[in-house]
Formats: sequence, C-alpha cells, structure tokens
Amino acid sequence: MEIKAAEVAKLRQMTGAGMMDCKKALVEANGDFDRAKEIIREKGKLVAAKRADRETSEGAAIAKVNGGKAIVVALGCETDFVAKNAEFQALAEAIAEAAIANFPADKDALMACVLADGRTVEMAVTEQTGKTGEKHVIVAYETVEAPFISAYMHKITGKLAAVVGFNKAFDEQVAKGVAMQVASMNPVAVSAESVPQSVVDAELKTATEKTKEELVQKAVDAALKKAGINPAHVDSEAHIESNTAKGWLTPEQADQAREIIKTVSADQATKISEQMVANIAKGRLQKFFKEQTLEEQGYQMGDGKTAVKGVVKAADAEAKVLCFKRVSLTD
Repeated sequence: MEIKAAEVAKLRQMTGAGMMDCKKALVEANGDFDRAKEIIREKGKLVAAKRADRETSEGAAIAKVNGGKAIVVALGCETDFVAKNAEFQALAEAIAEAAIANFPADKDALMACVLADGRTVEMAVTEQTGKTGEKHVIVAYETVEAPFISAYMHKITGKLAAVVGFNKAFDEQVAKGVAMQVASMNPVAVSAESVPQSVVDAELKTATEKTKEELVQKAVDAALKKAGINPAHVDSEAHIESNTAKGWLTPEQADQAREIIKTVSADQATKISEQMVANIAKGRLQKFFKEQTLEEQGYQMGDGKTAVKGVVKAADAEAKVLCFKRVSLTD
C-alpha cells in the first residue's frame, strides 16, 4: 500500500524514530499506527539483544533532590557522539524526573515508571536503542533519604554524580563540597564503623599476606646482599636468566641466588611472629580506613589535610554525614 509522507512524519513525531524506519514500519503494519509503533519498539529490542555485550561507558549521570529524598541515575550508551545528542540528554533528564517524582525502590521499579509522554522508562530506553542503533541501559540507580541532602554532578564529563545525606541542614557550601568529595574520592563508606564486614575482612587478609611477604622478602634481600648479589637482579626467574645472559650475573651466582631465595624463604616463613604480623596488618587496615572512608579522608576542597568530619564539625558542631550514593559511567 502507498504510505504518504504525512503519515511517516506523524509516526516520527509519535516515536522519534528515523523517517526511513517509520516508513518501513508503516509498510510492514499496512498503515496501522499502533502496530507500526510496536514494530519500532521491537526493533529497539532486537538491537539491544544484538548489542547486549557492548560497553556503555558513555552517557549521562544525573542527581536530583526533592526535600528529604534524592536520586542519582546514570543512563549509558556506547559513544560520546550519542551521549551528547540533545535527544539522549532529554531522555536522561526525563528518566531522572520520573525517578524523583515516583522514588522507585530499585532499578526494576524505575524501568516500570511512566514518563511524561506516557511511555515507561523501559519502553523509552528500548526505543532510543532502536533509533540510534546503540545499546542504551540504566547503568545505575540509587536513592537517599535524609533530613538534609546535597548533590553534585560533574558538568564537564556529565558521567559522574553523587548525593550526600546529613542529619540536619547547615552550610550549603560545605555540604556541596562533601558531595564533590564523594564524587572525586569515591569512598567505600561514611566511617570505619560502616565499612561492610566483608570489605574489612578482605582488606585485613590482604594486609596480612602482604606483611608476611614483605618480612620474608626482607630476609631474602639481606641474605642476597651478604652473598654479594644485587636483589634487584634476581627478583624473578625471568630477571635471573636475562641478567645472566647480559653478564651481570655469573651462572654460579644465578644458582646461588636461586638457592638463597628458596631456603631463606622457607626458613623465614616458619620464624615470622604472628603477633608482629597482626600488629602491622592492623596498622595497614587503619590506613585503609583513613584513605577510603569519607569522614577520615582529607577534605579536597580545602587544604587536603583536614579530615572531612573536621570540616563538617567546624561548620556546625551538630552536623554529621549519614549516608551517600555515587554513580559513575567510567569506574
């Protein structure tokens, strides 16, 4: 059947799809607009399925605050070209508006939210996938509830956003600075006490293993130096072979180094003080807390030395960070 240009334009206005896609859909649907719209949506699903394994490191991260509630959501795509498109940015904004208006509990609930144009978020994302030929996906969605909330969005890249909840309203500039801190420094938790136990256990295990390795290596290096062998020349089998070939080690020194490494490592491993290892590992865990928890990090919008909790307290003795959420398309 003949499809008129006005009909194609009407479907394009309804769906936002390209002119050729609209014409093909109308031809396939024999002029039925409802069926044509469904065909365009199905095309989006097909494209999404074909590109399911593609990375979506481009896109838009948006934070919104409404009273004591806040959301932060990231809509991802494959290329910077699509991410900067006005239609893509408008969709990301529409999704964020729907999120703050409905405050869905999770990503699945967000996908079911209805946008101002009557489409669900899922439908809109699928259709946009079909129109651009690129994978589109909600990369992250987080919520925060608190008496006072500050938000930050990285305007240059548009791919990073954070929201921070406080127990009370106080200096907005400091609160905004804390939100920027979360965005830039990516802390693992508010305080040492709020770090998940699984993270603490993993860090302590790593610190313990690293400490034992260093103590053993220290003993090996001392033995190598005593034998007149540079430890840097024998720190791996590949280096031993390479440095022997270069003449930096004699074959006898290479064999001697291998024997020292083997015997001293085994001997030192049995002599290590477990209490000393535990103490050193505990110190390393405390360093982790200082570097990776928000309250203990140096405030980057200040001198970088004063801890965030000190900056907040100086602004208001009763103010305290309760929670935060951060989303990024580049991490």
